Amino acid sequence: MKKVIAFVKKEVVLCAAAVLAIISAFLVPPDAAYTDYIDWRTLAILFCLMAVMAGLRKIGVFHSIAEGLLAKAGSVRSVMMVLVMLCFFSSMIITNDVALITFVPLTITVLKMMGNEHYTGLLIPVIVMQTIAANLGSMLTPIGNPQNLYLYGQSGMGFGSFILLMLPYCLLSLAGLIVWILIKGRRCTRKDPSGCVIKSSEGFTPGGKNTIRLAAYLLMFVLCLLTVVRVVPWWIVLIIIVLAVIATDFRILGKVDYCLLLTFAGFFIFIGNMGRIPAVHDFIAGIVAGREVITSVVSSQVISNVPAALLLSGFTDNYTGLITGTNLGGLGTIIASMASLISFKYAAAEPGVSKGKYLLHFTIANVVFLAGLLIMWLVIGQTA
Repeated sequence: MKKVIAFVKKEVVLCAAAVLAIISAFLVPPDAAYTDYIDWRTLAILFCLMAVMAGLRKIGVFHSIAEGLLAKAGSVRSVMMVLVMLCFFSSMIITNDVALITFVPLTITVLKMMGNEHYTGLLIPVIVMQTIAANLGSMLTPIGNPQNLYLYGQSGMGFGSFILLMLPYCLLSLAGLIVWILIKGRRCTRKDPSGCVIKSSEGFTPGGKNTIRLAAYLLMFVLCLLTVVRVVPWWIVLIIIVLAVIATDFRILGKVDYCLLLTFAGFFIFIGNMGRIPAVHDFIAGIVAGREVITSVVSSQVISNVPAALLLSGFTDNYTGLITGTNLGGLGTIIASMASLISFKYAAAEPGVSKGKYLLHFTIANVVFLAGLLIMWLVIGQTA
């Protein structure tokens, strides 16, 4: 029973999706149409990307990149810039989850090596800003986070069109992050942070199997991109990557977040069934229509942006509004983006870190950034 309770606490969204799917199945008995509910293309691409990123992370590629950048940092402010921008730019390619899983632990180690003063003064602010950076950087590309991948596939828009849609928000976010770093960095007087440069066994070691694996994972990533832009059929890439991962390092398959995939499946079933009940569909569609951005932002605060994207997509065809709203909606509460819980978990595990102080700092910073981005949305007229 304890294991069941622990699993439910850990996978609340998956359990909610399963419950909704089961309840909806009583309203719409299972039939052949159920197989059409599932967006197999999105699930396949998501699986492939997670497998490839797990492989690259395991051989230390991202850690080595961070080490190289930190080695060139000449001040505390520049160290902060590197740590935050690593999350911002890397999340566009490796997803916000992977960026935080990779770089937040690195940040904790770096700040400890810089001395107790910087560790206690910067730990919460820097990790909070890394979280915001990962959530905002990931919104630029279709592969930056799960809801983008799904909505991009549903919308049928081009890769360039997607980037242009989110580019203004991404640029404003980048400017905001830089301003924060410049202001926060003024309080730090230490000029030589060379002692924080990490040289560990976690980085990438060239030669032998590692080089072969690196080449293999990079080729797999290119295949994933070709599938995202609809050049290569998803089922072909899925077969190739499964076989390639097994041949390269079969243990990587165990690193894939299958709970996320099952969460998608559960919501697909629920959405499909609700769409077959005219009264329910028309009621929800009436609420969402013309208010996609605001509805997405508000919904994300309660159920997080991935489920919000899946649920609302069943009741509107205005995908630009959903893309904008669910990306901006990743800011706000600690559960608005499930990736935010990753960094919170790391920070809360550190001795002396107050969870209440972290949540307060997190909420204030998120509200400020969310308010700025919503103002931009109103100004540029992204009504969807």
